[in-house]
Amino acid sequence: MYKTYYVYIMSNTNNTTLYIGVTNDIERRVQEHKSGLIPGFTQKYGCDKLVYYEPYSDIDQAIEREKKLKKWRREKKDWLISTTNPGLDDLSEDFSTPCGRSK
Repeated sequence: MYKTYYVYIMSNTNNTTLYIGVTNDIERRVQEHKSGLIPGFTQKYGCDKLVYYEPYSDIDQAIEREKKLKKWRREKKDWLISTTNPGLDDLSEDFSTPCGRSK
């Protein structure tokens, strides 16, 4: 069975804080961040806007990429985001339903 994994970056409303994570269900995970019900970094800093993500077919590659991105300086992360999302839009708004699930 083919599975997709995602490395993703969440930001807060003012785009001052970034969170980088990895998941096998991007829509569910973003909804968890948006709900603010899970204690941790994103809840504390209000990171509820999906600004970047990359799909991978191999979990080890996704984890390796996540670790690499976390080591980057902020300027390089901002550059990466701006290459595909110059307006810093919430990419999760493109998900098909409010919970991100297709009908």
